[in-house]
Amino acid sequence: MNKIKQCLSVVFMLVSLLVYAQDPIPQSYCNPIDIDYTYMVYNSHKNISYRSGADPAVVEFRGEYYMFVTRSFGYWHSTDLVNWDFIKPQQWFFEGSNAPTAFNYKDSVMYFAGDPAGYGSILYTDDPKSGMWTPTASITNNIQDSELFIDDDGRTYLYWGSSNVHPIKVKELNKDDRMIQVGEPKELINLNEEEHGWERFGENNFHPTIKEGYMEGASMTKHNGKYYLQYAAPGTQFNVYADGAYVGDSPVGPFEYMEGNPISFKPGGFTNGAGHGMTLKATNDQYWHFATMALASNSHWERRLCMFPTYFDSEGVMHSNTHYGDYPRFAPGHPTKAGEHNGWMLLSYKGKTTVSSSVLQIKKSTADDGNFDIEEMKDEVDADGKILSRVLTDESPKSYWVAHANDDQQWVEIEMNQIGNIYALQLNYHDHEAGIYTRVEGLRHRYTIEASLDGKNWETIVDKSNSFKDTPNAYITLNKPVRAKYVRYNNIEVPGNNLAMSEIRVFGLGEGKKPVKVKNFSFDRSKDPRDVELKWDAVKGAQGYNIRWGIAPDKLYHSWLVYDVTEHKMPSLDKGTTYYYSIEAFNENGISTMTKPVEVK
Repeated sequence: MNKIKQCLSVVFMLVSLLVYAQDPIPQSYCNPIDIDYTYMVYNSHKNISYRSGADPAVVEFRGEYYMFVTRSFGYWHSTDLVNWDFIKPQQWFFEGSNAPTAFNYKDSVMYFAGDPAGYGSILYTDDPKSGMWTPTASITNNIQDSELFIDDDGRTYLYWGSSNVHPIKVKELNKDDRMIQVGEPKELINLNEEEHGWERFGENNFHPTIKEGYMEGASMTKHNGKYYLQYAAPGTQFNVYADGAYVGDSPVGPFEYMEGNPISFKPGGFTNGAGHGMTLKATNDQYWHFATMALASNSHWERRLCMFPTYFDSEGVMHSNTHYGDYPRFAPGHPTKAGEHNGWMLLSYKGKTTVSSSVLQIKKSTADDGNFDIEEMKDEVDADGKILSRVLTDESPKSYWVAHANDDQQWVEIEMNQIGNIYALQLNYHDHEAGIYTRVEGLRHRYTIEASLDGKNWETIVDKSNSFKDTPNAYITLNKPVRAKYVRYNNIEVPGNNLAMSEIRVFGLGEGKKPVKVKNFSFDRSKDPRDVELKWDAVKGAQGYNIRWGIAPDKLYHSWLVYDVTEHKMPSLDKGTTYYYSIEAFNENGISTMTKPVEVK
């Protein structure tokens, strides 16, 4: 019988390889975006060493793309929105740019602003690839989180604001006369937490004392003659950091709150947050929303970047597809499904993990705006004497493991719960006392990854032993799927003083059954109408559940992904708005059928 099973297994594998050899695996990407994030000067005076990337400004210029990121001492260039290369400019702001803005004017000149001190020249160039920029002579004062927007008629506007008190403002500039201010600034919009639940301050939109969220990160998109003024709330360190929009007929308003807000929202799953971003129109007319995700482990200002496809429906409601937002997604070049979840599921969740050595294992979560809940894990070993780790497959970016050394004797081995076909992996390194405090060239991550069916016979599936790339959130796709139950990461060298990791994520498809449809999905919105409490029956074999909701049965634009629970409180609704809810279960084998959308008044 065992020989028959072995023969069938071999046949299955050969057939699979034949099929995939004929049908190449489409290009994909995975949030957080895989770039060489810069170590921050901010907090270096406290000897806190960490990478961060936030507040992205992405522009298309002559058919290619440029991404500007807070305090990065330069910017990134791409031809496909997936592969990015860093450009070190010839002259730049001393501490990098802060909450940058950029605008491509008629494919001839690119403008840029973002001095961390809140004032400075607006720079411009007609060759951003060269890194050469020219400053204007005009000085802008007291500007934070600025957005430069040039309308079709050439009139130029600067939006700005970062406050829990003051509104987003706008002033007109004379593009043809050193960007000198024209007229007086105008106040536009402010937060309204009493009406909009998603604007409330704190993790999960709750804080024990602070009620006012921050409004910041203004951005402007013009679509079909309408002006969409986007803004971020309630705070960059929280899982509910999101972008909303007001809509007007003029770049200076008046603006009305858009029903269906926020436009970009990702509160659940592995990496959270989708705020302080901007919306790019790509060369194929597809819109993309780039935004900030909260890592917030070494510092509450420790962040990463994300990218989601964005749309305008027939009624002008702007929305981003963040469903399964940190799972693999079709690349922007896909002809019909760009940015959508590509169907690969998480194979590694709660897999048994053993490590070569362990100095520290930390479970960590955000308590409020200034504090963490921290638990130092006690050392555990399995029956074979191997050191166990429970933080590397728990879907938390804040928790982490630190090895005894940063050398080629360190490894991580994951025994997945089921055999699966591996398509991709994501390695999320952690900065534990890395000792780097600014942009450093020549950093590299070197490693190999092996796979096995039995934990004894291993095949190398990824070889980065000679890599010269710096990849703190490495996303690696395989040329062909590999059938395995075990995955082993073998370290060679990583940047900084220590080898530390927060998560190893293995993606693909299991060989079992998808979960069945969720039953008894119920709702309670009887107290504060900004909150809704949800409950449902557990589904056998489910890893977790994806809750979808929106302002109509065919507008379920929002989602909140949860693991291992059968109830959830959602504090992110707008008063006076009727919503429709649906839920689906998922596991390593796929996603169940969604429940029929139900009205929740």
